[in-house]
This record gives sequence, C-alpha cells and structure tokens, in this order.
Amino acid sequence: GKVMADLIKTPLYDFSIEQGAKMVPFAGFEMPIQFYSGVLKEHLHTREKAGLFDVSHMGQIILHGKDCFKILEKLLPVDVLGLKVNRQRYGFFTNENGGIIDDLMFVNRDSHIFMVVNAARKSVDIEHLKNFMDDGVVEVLEDRALLALQGPMAENALCAINPAIKNMRFMDFQEINLAGIPCWVTRSGYSGEDGFEISVHAQQAVALADALISNDFVESIGLGARDSLRLEAGLCLYGHDIDEVTSPIEASLSWAIQKARRHGGDRAGGFLGDTRILRELKEGAKKRRVGLRPEGRAPMREGVKLFSNCDDIASDDLSIGHITSGGFSPSIGCPIAMGYVSADKASIGTSLYGEVRGKAMRLEVCSLPFVTPNFKR
Repeated sequence: GKVMADLIKTPLYDFSIEQGAKMVPFAGFEMPIQFYSGVLKEHLHTREKAGLFDVSHMGQIILHGKDCFKILEKLLPVDVLGLKVNRQRYGFFTNENGGIIDDLMFVNRDSHIFMVVNAARKSVDIEHLKNFMDDGVVEVLEDRALLALQGPMAENALCAINPAIKNMRFMDFQEINLAGIPCWVTRSGYSGEDGFEISVHAQQAVALADALISNDFVESIGLGARDSLRLEAGLCLYGHDIDEVTSPIEASLSWAIQKARRHGGDRAGGFLGDTRILRELKEGAKKRRVGLRPEGRAPMREGVKLFSNCDDIASDDLSIGHITSGGFSPSIGCPIAMGYVSADKASIGTSLYGEVRGKAMRLEVCSLPFVTPNFKR
C-alpha cells in the first residue's frame, strides 16, 4: 500500500495487471517484474518468439532546432553530425572527468533530435541538457508511452499490422501507423534480438498493446527477463555496469566512439571528459568490463569481489575487481556475469576467483556477448 503510493503508473499499468503482472517499484515507477509464466519462460519466449515490454518509464526528449546537433557533440563523444536522417545511434553523456552520466539512444529527425534516456537518470539528463542549451530547445515528452517488441517473430507480428515495417533495418526510424495509431518506430531494443521500440501517445498505448498482444507469437514480458536478456547480450545497465566514475573505455564501449571524434578525426575531442577519454583510447584503461563464466551452477551476483588467487580472498585489498551484473542464463543454462577487472587480468581465458560467503569460487574471463545478437542489418 503505502510504499507504492508515490510511484508513477505508466499508461499501460492496467493493461499489465490484466495480463497478470506482478508489480515492483523501479526508478520511481510501478513496473511489471514478471507475469504468470515467470522470468525463465518469459526470457526464452522472447528469444524464440516475441516479447512485449512496457518501457514507458524511460525518458523521451526532443531537442529542437539545427543548433542542437552541434551542441550535442559537446556532451557526447560520438558522431552526432554524421548521423543520417531517420537513423538512430547509441551514445552516452560524459562528465568533465570522463565518467558516464547516462547512456541513451538518439535519432536524427532532420529538424530535431528524438532521444530516449534511462528512467533513473531522466531528471539528471534534462538538467544537464538545459545547462548547455537555450530555453525552449529541450522538450520533455510527458504524454507518450514506449513499448518494446523484441524477438525473432517481432517483425512478423508488426508486418501483420503494417507490412511497411519489413523495409526497416537495424537502427532505422520510421513514423508509421500501426493499427491506425500514429507511432514512432525504431528497429532496436535491449535484448540482443531483432526488435522494435515504439513510441506512442499515452492515450493510444493500450489500444496498440492490445493489437500487438493479440498475435499468437507475442507475450507480455517483465523487467526480470529484460535484465537477463540484456545480460546475455553483454549490455550495460546504468548504475550497475556503468556510472559517473567509469569511463566508456573502462566500460568496453569504445566501439560506440566513432573515428570522427578520436585522435586524428575531423572533430576529435571537444566533448566533456575528452582528456581522459582520448588518453585511454590511445593507452588503454587500468581496468576493463569483461564477461565472466562462474564454474558450477551457482550464480555470482553484483558486488562479489574478484581475486587472482584463491588464497587472496581473505584480504580485500588484494581484490583485482568485482562483479557488476550476474545471474543465471536461461538460454545457455549456466551462470553468467559481467564485471570490472584490472587490465592485466582482462584477457579471455584468465582464471579468477570470486568470494562467495567466505569461499573462493572459480570463474573465467570470457568474450561478450554470451548470446549472438540477431539484428537485421
């Protein structure tokens, strides 16, 4: 009762309850953690067919005018100006120290930028943007819902409603009608599967969700499976795998920093934290985010300290890193984790030990992602 009182309900709250949602507080919202079938089955359903996620807690923002493209390059170490119209790109806000304020998606809409940011960082991001942009440039869209349809049958399910979806490639944006409802659709998501994120006016969110869920392949999926799916895909969760002190290089996100913004590029540097980020791009970082495979059946969770030798676990100062995300992988059928280790322990195949309830448990550094992505390039 009382705990839930101050939480925001998304436009799909009643829809989720009807679908059998178990609700939990998440980033100030009341969100479905799972439905009747449970996290494991929901996870596998998304990998095999298609899952429908309510992600309306995410922040949706429009940056108005042509100037915002240039200004955004001061805030993101990525190529904003080179992004083609109606294409989406992954990026992150960095601070003066090269740490990550948030990770996000943004679309070039020609006259403006459409941006999706994390729920828990929304107010921080908006304040950050407003510090650098004139009044009226930053518009927060409070009256839109966001749905994610993820999985190998997602295209099939959407094409049944509007066949024009088929022409979209990974990271394309299209303004399109679905079941007579005007939608902003990107071919993207956070599951490692092919899929779509659909922004829709709040008042039409339920009608759209009803149209999607009526497809035999589509089931409602909660935040529990969303987390295990993104972990298998080797994707970061803000506040766990990345934060304000971790740099994009430490986080193994250098792939998202295009040539144009690096040493020797057309617009090298010129973003917050460029000194550290450009230095680490050149010289490497002292620690790195890596994939980890614990031995045996017991998952190793966030916070587990990592050591080079099993005898070292008695002494915290000998720790060479820690786990930031961990759990059981439904797709592979074994525990998986991600975490930070010192650069000299980051090569694939390195044996490490995690301290679990006073015992040293072996794990191995492995490549990311754990599950090969199925994007439609």
